[in-house]
Amino acid sequence: MKRIVVLLLLAAAPALAQPKASTNPFLGNPQAVAEGKATYDRYCTACHGPDATAGERAPAIVLSGAGTALRGERSIDQIVAVVRNGIPGTGMPAWGTRISSDDILKLGAYVNALRGTAMDNPLPGDPAHGEQVFWGKGQCGTCHMINGRGGVTGPDLSNIAAVRKTTAIVNALTKVEHRVFGDGGVHLPAIPPMDYDPVQVVTKDGRTIDGVMRNQDHWSVQFIGMDGTFHSFDRDELTSVTIRPGSIMPTDYDKRLSPDEFRDLLAFLTRQGHKQTADAQ
Repeated sequence: MKRIVVLLLLAAAPALAQPKASTNPFLGNPQAVAEGKATYDRYCTACHGPDATAGERAPAIVLSGAGTALRGERSIDQIVAVVRNGIPGTGMPAWGTRISSDDILKLGAYVNALRGTAMDNPLPGDPAHGEQVFWGKGQCGTCHMINGRGGVTGPDLSNIAAVRKTTAIVNALTKVEHRVFGDGGVHLPAIPPMDYDPVQVVTKDGRTIDGVMRNQDHWSVQFIGMDGTFHSFDRDELTSVTIRPGSIMPTDYDKRLSPDEFRDLLAFLTRQGHKQTADAQ
C-alpha cells in the first residue's frame, strides 16, 4: 500500500509551479508516439494498465475523475525522469539501464499523446484525401458540419481536434459504445449522456417524424429531423415520443472504407480545430 501511495503522489499530484516547456524532441511525432506505445505496452501495462489508466499494482499516469486538473499532472520531462531513474524504496524500477534513452523519450511522447487533444497529436495520412472521403464516400457531411458546410443532424466538427482526444475520434468511428473525452488529460470513468439520441415522434395529426433529440421538458419537445429540419412541438400536439437506444452514427467506418481511406479520414479529422489562445481563456 505504501508503494502505491508514493507512486500515486508522484504521478497524480499537481505540480507546484508552472512546468517549463518540454525538451523532448519526439513530442507530436506520430511515428515516435506509436513506438512509445509499443514500449509502454511491453514494459508498463502490467503495472499501470492499458493507456496509463491504472492497473492492479500501480496508479494511473493520466489523471481521471471529477475535480482533477486537466493538465495539472507531473510534466512529461518529470515522467521521463521517473522512468529513467525509478523511485528508490518503491516498486518503480529504473529503466534507464534497460531501455535506450530514445525509447524512454518516445515513451514520454506516448504519455503526452494520451494527455493531449487530437490537435496536439494528429494522426498520419493525407488530410486532403481525407477531406474528400469526409464529403464523399464517407458521407460524414450529411450529418456533420465543418466551418459552415454540411449537415446539422450531428455535432459540428469544426473544432473537434481541439476538444477531443485522438482515441475518442477513432473510437467514435469504430466502436458502438465509446467514451467521450473532454479536453486532453482526462479519462472519464463513465460514458456521459449525449444530446443526439435517436427519437421518433408521432403527432396527433398522424405524422411520424424520425430525428435526433435536442431538448425536452414536461411541456415541449425539440429535435432535428433526419432531413436537417428543426422541429418544436408542445406535448399536447403529440401522440408519442419514443427515444431509441443507440445512435444513428455508424461505427464501422474501418470496414466501410479502405485502410487508406480510413487512415486519411482520421488524418483530416485530427487536424480540424484551432488552439485556444491565452487571450481567449
